[in-house]
Amino acid sequence: MKNPEKPLLLFLILASSLASMATAKSTIEPCSSKDTCNSLLGYTLYTDLKVTEVASLFQVDPVSMLLSNSIDISYPDVENHVLPAKLFLKIPITCSCVDGIRKSLSTHYKTRTSDTLGSIADSVYGGLVSPEQIQVANSETDLSVLDVGTKLVIPLPCACFNGTDESLPALYLSYVVRGIDTMAGIAKRFSTSVTDLTNVNAMGAPDINPGDILAVPLLACSSNFPKYATDYGLIIPNGSYALTAGHCVQCSCVLGSRSMYCEPASISVSCSSMRCRNSNFMLGNITSQQSSSGCKLTTCSYNGFASGTILTTLSMSLQPRCPGPQQLAPLIAPPDNVPKELMYLPSPSPSPSPEFDDIAGGGSSIAAVPAASPGGATVSSSNSIPGNPANGPGGSISIASCPLSYYSFIALLIPIGSCFFVF
Repeated sequence: MKNPEKPLLLFLILASSLASMATAKSTIEPCSSKDTCNSLLGYTLYTDLKVTEVASLFQVDPVSMLLSNSIDISYPDVENHVLPAKLFLKIPITCSCVDGIRKSLSTHYKTRTSDTLGSIADSVYGGLVSPEQIQVANSETDLSVLDVGTKLVIPLPCACFNGTDESLPALYLSYVVRGIDTMAGIAKRFSTSVTDLTNVNAMGAPDINPGDILAVPLLACSSNFPKYATDYGLIIPNGSYALTAGHCVQCSCVLGSRSMYCEPASISVSCSSMRCRNSNFMLGNITSQQSSSGCKLTTCSYNGFASGTILTTLSMSLQPRCPGPQQLAPLIAPPDNVPKELMYLPSPSPSPSPEFDDIAGGGSSIAAVPAASPGGATVSSSNSIPGNPANGPGGSISIASCPLSYYSFIALLIPIGSCFFVF
């Protein structure tokens, strides 16, 4: 007589195995120094929020956050503007070296009514962190019951990779993969290539799952400021903006180039002189004069911020011909809504081209590009598996349990279960 419990036991074992196979991956960059770098988080708003509320979630400067997304900061009362749910933003953060890996621990969150570690991780922070990571980062706090007002450290993913990608200046964005994403689509959206994404994230194959967190290289402009400047090492993604010198100077990475252009910021603050020494030129002024011997260029450039002083440099050069106007990224008004037809669009598909996988674009800004909410997958920073990228930075991939969709899981198990009971 057959044992009726045996097929059921095998069924349950297989179900457990299948569940454990569903994993979310996160790229981890090992480190050994105490240096920091600028980094970006790809974040999708879980509800309508004011600019200041979004900035408060990550403890970042609201004006810098707006400029990272090419949003016009001269818009009236811009910091209190309500941004719509499902809007995708790039959040600028400082990436540190903590316990041998790159991460950001500068974000803190005060719990509210009905909060759970799962809702904080998946909804509030859009899958950029897992409940387990929050638990580990707050090991000295009893999290069995979350009292209202409990202050939690939120560990967030980030990467530096020496500020370069394939020997070019780059800034790294931590991106949570959605269910409708493809590697080719992500590569095209962020002006990179599938090959580069796979190398940077130490992936053996370009296979992704919802909840994975990818380090996406955004090609950028790097500064040449002196080491004593407080904004030494400033780097800006192509087509984006950054605020520096105590909100006095606004810099941009000119579209399609590696040229950084800085000018006085459009907000009213008290600033030191922005005039180039021994001249009538102000910061950002460029003049050109064509002559028989070539084009005479005179430029008053920004050279960093030190001891409360805006450093400027007056330079004159002779070029064969005069350059055209600077192609700065267009500044947009703060968005009021995200069109429904765009909200759930997948990453743009690449046009059929055999060369696409070898293209490494200019890392253009995707400010205020709408995206669907990331899935509620969890990501763990433990059990790192060393990667072996052929080119680019070498990271590691960490793996953690990630729940499958309920219906797809049941749909998969039913026919398998039926097979067991046949025996």
